Amino acid sequence: MPVRKVQLQAHGRPPVVVDGDEPPAPDDGQCLVAVRAAPITPLDVLCATGTSYFGAPALPYVPGVQGVGTVVAHPRLAEGTLVWFPTSAGMAPGDGSMSSAVVLPADAVVPLPDDTVAATEVAALGLSAVAAWMVLTWRAALRPDEQVLVLGAGGVVGQVAVQAARLLGARRVVAAARSDRARQRAETCGADVVVPLQDGEPVDALTDRLREALDGPLDVVVDPLCGAPASAAARLLGEGGRLVNLGSSAGPTMEVDSASLRSRTAAVLGYTNNAITSEQRDAALLAVLGHAAAGRLRVDHEVVALDDVGEAWARQADGTATTRIVVDLA
Repeated sequence: MPVRKVQLQAHGRPPVVVDGDEPPAPDDGQCLVAVRAAPITPLDVLCATGTSYFGAPALPYVPGVQGVGTVVAHPRLAEGTLVWFPTSAGMAPGDGSMSSAVVLPADAVVPLPDDTVAATEVAALGLSAVAAWMVLTWRAALRPDEQVLVLGAGGVVGQVAVQAARLLGARRVVAAARSDRARQRAETCGADVVVPLQDGEPVDALTDRLREALDGPLDVVVDPLCGAPASAAARLLGEGGRLVNLGSSAGPTMEVDSASLRSRTAAVLGYTNNAITSEQRDAALLAVLGHAAAGRLRVDHEVVALDDVGEAWARQADGTATTRIVVDLA
């Protein structure tokens, strides 16, 4: 099985496509997977800069923290079984998913239902969808008839969160996003109202605009942004309200008024996929994919050929990518 793979040869530079040797035969406890699709995620790009809190990864290496493929050899699964898998590429020594064939621990792969969505769509959802689902079901413990605000609703986490909140019984879902395209995505995902986010807007002004979009107390905030949007949202939490932060793309800090939190018994919580078990992760992924296969949930994404990965990676790195990019390795 000749191998073509994406290789990161310099920190902070786009990777290149190289030909590789035939993969080794898997040992006991391992499996061989023919990769069909892998997303270029912000985590991939961050690790490749060499400046993440994981430290600078040794070069060269194959990036890709997750992928989708079919089983070639596995101690328990049949050949041809479609699987999703995570990797620690960029966070620990070793190669990732952006290779036409990979050897993995056999228990690392998650077999997918025969009626699931296309491999490229599975890749587009992946760990971002897991995060959105777990923020709502586990960290925020969303209850039926609660009101939800999704910040950064145009990204994959935000798109899934808007749709998942509706599926989980939220009575009202308010979205906030910056670009026109992001706001259109939030509307397509079913948000009741979409509030524009504006760079540099004072927190007081944004708080007022968010308040106008709400219908009564705000119960849950999904916050991948932090910064001013989170500061405004925290002011609007109702009795027992929960703001769950899982990112900082709008700024590293938020302002939270202690008296407001205490008087409403509200909470500001953190979330990372690293804190959940593999069983939780797999169950969340399969739940999301079940809704996607039934046509109840989808995310906007772009599929690029393997030979175009350098240009696509550069767009993800410089912020000009307008949607999740998935590399087609089939």
